[in-house]
Amino acid sequence: MVDQRKAYLYGLSAVLLWSTVATAFKLSLRHLSPAHLLLYAAGVSTLTLGLLLARRGRLGAALQALRQDWRRSLLLGLINPLCYYLVLFKAYALLPAQEAQPLNYTWAITLALLSVPLLKQRIAPRDLVAILVSYLGVVVISTKGDLLGLHFAEPVGVALALGSTVLWALYWIYNTRSRRDPLAGLFGNFLCGLPFILLWCLLFTDLHPPSLPGLLGAAYVGVFEMGITFVLWQQALVHSENTAKIGNLIFLSPFLSLLFIHLLVGEAILASTLVGLVLIVCGQLIQQLRWRRPAWRR
Repeated sequence: MVDQRKAYLYGLSAVLLWSTVATAFKLSLRHLSPAHLLLYAAGVSTLTLGLLLARRGRLGAALQALRQDWRRSLLLGLINPLCYYLVLFKAYALLPAQEAQPLNYTWAITLALLSVPLLKQRIAPRDLVAILVSYLGVVVISTKGDLLGLHFAEPVGVALALGSTVLWALYWIYNTRSRRDPLAGLFGNFLCGLPFILLWCLLFTDLHPPSLPGLLGAAYVGVFEMGITFVLWQQALVHSENTAKIGNLIFLSPFLSLLFIHLLVGEAILASTLVGLVLIVCGQLIQQLRWRRPAWRR
């Protein structure tokens, strides 16, 4: 049922919560390693998604769909949550949050690039402009504005942050081929990915009970970054008369995120971060433009 007021309420709630997750990542990583943060957050997220499905009376159907399509859920679960969040959390561990967050935000540009070989799509001229503008923003942020020196303070962290965009774009591309209900599909992916996250922690980390601040941070990430916010955004799209009206709200998120990072993490936001983020957002806006043909052209 179309209800634009309700759509904006859901959409703004989702954007506000998404704007807090970079801060939650950084604060949680003060108490947990990237792998342990992923383990506890993914566990909470799987439980949250399962409860949401049960509340809607769709948990049984979701489990039945998982049995029928477990191979896809296994593949997608290995990408997200396992690989994607391991890489993303490690990037946040190495970089200031104000750098990791905008770099990860370039995933839509990465998606456009990967769509060429994987979906056989063509890159339009506006896409090329968008890519150049966005990655100029990446260079500005990564070099802290030293474009001539091109000195990257933390090249591994930058590579991981950009690598996370590749993983997320791959996940999005392969997930679009699934005909499952989005919430049920996400639950199945997390349910399949969770045992491998636990196995990773057992093999490569010293697993021990988390501190209370670390556990609370992981629970916040699991409930909001990986769970409820997805449902809020889906509801916003369902109730909106035009998805573009809701889709444009997402551009508020990275700027609100910087505000939370400054206030709660205590990072002094650099001018280079703001300039780079503006370039990244401008690149994405350019990518969404639909050039109008002159009236005389048909």
